[in-house]
Amino acid sequence: MTRIDVIDNHGQFTHLEQRALRDLGVDVEIRENSTPIDELDADGLVLSGGPDIADIGNSNAYVEAFDGPVLGICLGMQLMAAHLPGGTVGSGEYGGYADVTVEILDADDPLVGSLAPETRTWASHADQVTSVPDGFERTATSEVCGVEAMSDTDRDRYGVQWHPEVAHTERGEELFENFVAICDR
Repeated sequence: MTRIDVIDNHGQFTHLEQRALRDLGVDVEIRENSTPIDELDADGLVLSGGPDIADIGNSNAYVEAFDGPVLGICLGMQLMAAHLPGGTVGSGEYGGYADVTVEILDADDPLVGSLAPETRTWASHADQVTSVPDGFERTATSEVCGVEAMSDTDRDRYGVQWHPEVAHTERGEELFENFVAICDR
């Protein structure tokens, strides 16, 4: 059975990420973001969203040193971009949650490629990735944000600005299924 740890960055939807993965038959546990990396025994990690990029505990170490796929959701994607060379994060024009239609840019991407070419999502853009890190490709965009998703398939690092775990997002379950498949390779 696939094992995925959800790293809690104190976001309001962390338990929904756990539930979405559990509903897929995944053995999943929420772990504090202060958990030492050598205590993580999972096939993959989800870096949850959260309110503050300054309160991410060991999440940067997980991005660099975890030996398995990592999916960053909202803040989780932003911390990847802020931490890795070449990536930047800035303030967005739009705060608060809203429906955002994203355009999938890479139909071959293992995380988002199977989604509809235009997919309705639920996202906040108070902060957003403004440049993808070295080795990453931009895999989704919108009228609100240039980088709605990014992937580094060589290192198995992925990020989405939106929240696939909420009911407002179309095909969120499919995105989690895709991540589980990545972890099972």
